[in-house]
Amino acid sequence: MRTQRQVVDYSLQKRAVLRELLAGRVGTYDVCDASPYLKNAARFHGEPTDRRCPICRSENLTLVHYIYGDELKQSAGQARTLTELPVLAMTLREFQVFVVEVCLGCDWNHLVEQYLLGRDGLTGDSDGTGEQSVAAADGAGRRRREAQR
Repeated sequence: MRTQRQVVDYSLQKRAVLRELLAGRVGTYDVCDASPYLKNAARFHGEPTDRRCPICRSENLTLVHYIYGDELKQSAGQARTLTELPVLAMTLREFQVFVVEVCLGCDWNHLVEQYLLGRDGLTGDSDGTGEQSVAAADGAGRRRREAQR
């Protein structure tokens, strides 16, 4: 996706959690606690992967993409499929995507990454929402204020 920006990768945090689990400082019930809503989102909106679960090693992980943003209004916090994200990125100015990996077998879940999507990330806006239209709007507002004086 070409508008993806400000990517935060949580792989180091995941490795730390797994290291704590293997050392016995954290129990499996502490890390395998996926909510029923997350598991349903993984079943119906998730993207299957080839990677095995690091806990049970019997199931493949599923990625769930949650979206948040001011323009989404009531849709904020919903899980979306990976194919829906580019369409939303071309229609909305900016929204955040949180990617969570889930194991449907043992309930392992962990935040994998987060990033921004939207039209604000496009270079060379052709729809008039770029810097030129902002400057034009600022100039028009200044002319209105001067005319009111």
